[in-house]
Amino acid sequence: MGTETGTARAKPYGTDLDLRKLRVLLELDRLGTVSAVAAALHLTPSAVSQQLAGLARELGVPLTEPAGRRLRLTGAAKVVLRHAEEIFASIDRLHRAVAEHRDGERGEVSVSGFGTTLAPLILPAAGILSRRLPGMRTTLAEVDPPASFEMLQQGRTDVVVAVESPTAPVRDARFDKHPLMTEVFDVALPAEHRLARVPSLRLGDLAGEAWIFATVGMCQEIPLAACAAAGFTPRATHVIGDWDATFAAVRQGLGICLVPRLARRASQPGVVLRRFDDAPGRTVFAAVRSGSGGVPQIEAVLEALAEAARITESKINMACEA
Repeated sequence: MGTETGTARAKPYGTDLDLRKLRVLLELDRLGTVSAVAAALHLTPSAVSQQLAGLARELGVPLTEPAGRRLRLTGAAKVVLRHAEEIFASIDRLHRAVAEHRDGERGEVSVSGFGTTLAPLILPAAGILSRRLPGMRTTLAEVDPPASFEMLQQGRTDVVVAVESPTAPVRDARFDKHPLMTEVFDVALPAEHRLARVPSLRLGDLAGEAWIFATVGMCQEIPLAACAAAGFTPRATHVIGDWDATFAAVRQGLGICLVPRLARRASQPGVVLRRFDDAPGRTVFAAVRSGSGGVPQIEAVLEALAEAARITESKINMACEA
């Protein structure tokens, strides 16, 4: 078997292609002479010639040929130059994309929250982000605690919206908590209920009523605890996991229920939502993995959630005063 010499066949190459040598070839095409390239790149003419010869060996094709006292680019060099321009343009785009990601202008953040936080908080926050940072992508999921916090710990979501409850860790070194708003519970009564128009209402006034509770979770735990604090055990007649169905049951006079304000509807014919003096409340907060709140993309999500919470809380308060 003979020995291969010269640049007749290209050796296998890939990621070891030296971009500095490509830059030298681009400058030779732009400036025309080795000396001009040397001056532009702060190299010696000898170093420029070595770079060009090295690139020719890497690619396995001759890139220059003598033309009097100058070098002339070969046809193969013209092919290389076309691809080199694309490579450097791609590198420029890479640097811009990294800078935008570093500055929080691009990236992807996933947000998880329980059902009643989606429409009034999480979706408005996503809208704020899409207008403010159109290059950033937000993915949303409806997940209740404790599953949402397991996802957060495992890195399958970046931000969790939750409320203080036995199933949502309030103090946990793995997570940082960012309060968004305080949510109060109102009572939903049939429009013709005897207490629907009384001037002042307390939870104890409802001790003898038939009660409707959520199936599981925070909207069951908090009303039960509030009734116990008011000195009575409610008579639970129905357990329903859907707020529209719950309001329908109230409308039919089948019972009353405590409703978190994020679950309020703009209009509920046949149902009266009443505030009362000793209403229970809960803190709605966003949780992130400990230390991740400073990541620009996550910080932008937290700011948008806080803004959405302020807007929503103001609207709810206005509706309650109407």
